[in-house]
Amino acid sequence: MTSGVARRPAGAPSGDGPGEHATASGRVTAGRPQWWLLLGALVVAVAVTADLLTRGYLERVDLQVSEVVSGWDLRDSPAYRPVWVVTQIGGRGTILAVLAVLVGWLCVRQRTLLPLVRVLAALVLLTVVVYAVKFGTGRTAPAYPGSFFHRDGASYPSGHVANAVLMWGVARWQAVEYRLRPWLQRTLWWLSVVGPVATGVAMVSLDFHWVTDAVVGAAVGLLLLGVVHALDASVLSRWASARAGRPPAQP
Repeated sequence: MTSGVARRPAGAPSGDGPGEHATASGRVTAGRPQWWLLLGALVVAVAVTADLLTRGYLERVDLQVSEVVSGWDLRDSPAYRPVWVVTQIGGRGTILAVLAVLVGWLCVRQRTLLPLVRVLAALVLLTVVVYAVKFGTGRTAPAYPGSFFHRDGASYPSGHVANAVLMWGVARWQAVEYRLRPWLQRTLWWLSVVGPVATGVAMVSLDFHWVTDAVVGAAVGLLLLGVVHALDASVLSRWASARAGRPPAQP
C-alpha cells in the first residue's frame, strides 16, 4: 500500500537532527501513498459520490446492509460498549492524545517543531475537507431513517475513518522517520492499516454510518495523507531546515 522503512545513503546525515530526512532521495517516504493508490482513492471517491447523488446502485446496497445490521440491534445489547470502543480507534480525541505524547517528545528530543507542524497541517486539512463534503452533500445517517440529502445531513463521508487513515498515517510516518523503537513503529503501522478497517466495520455495525460513508472516508483520508506528504516535501521540511540554518532537502 505505502512505502516501507526509510533508507539512508552512505555518508548521509544520521537523521537525528531536525528536518533531516531518512531516505536516499532526501524526501520522507515512510508511509507515503504511491501515486497509483492516490489515483485509485480519487476515482473511488468521485465514482461513489456520483452514484449516491444520482440515487444509484450503491445507495440500495447501503440500505440493504443497514437493514441487516439494524436487525442485530447492537445498540441495545451488551456488545454495544465493546464495539463502540473500537470506533474510538478513529476518534479524534483518542488519536490526538497519542499524538500529543509522541509529537511532544519528538519536538523536545529533536529540537524541532516539524512533527507538530505536520500534525497541525493534517488536522486542518482533515477538518476543512471532511466537513466541506459532509455539509456539501448533506447525507443523513442510517438512524434518520433512510438515505436522504438535505441541509441537516452530515454523515458522508465518515470522519472517524478518514481521521484513522490520515492521523495514524502521520503518527507512523514520524515513528519511522525519527527511527523510534521498532516495536513502536510496528504498533503504529498496524494502527495505520488495521485501525481504519476496524473503525469502519464498527461504525457500520452500530448503524452509525452507511458502508459507502466508510469507504469514501478511507479514500479521503488517503488522499489527504498524500497531500500532507507533498506539503512536507515542498514546504514544511524546507521551512524547518531553514530555521535550523541548514540547506533544505532536495526534492
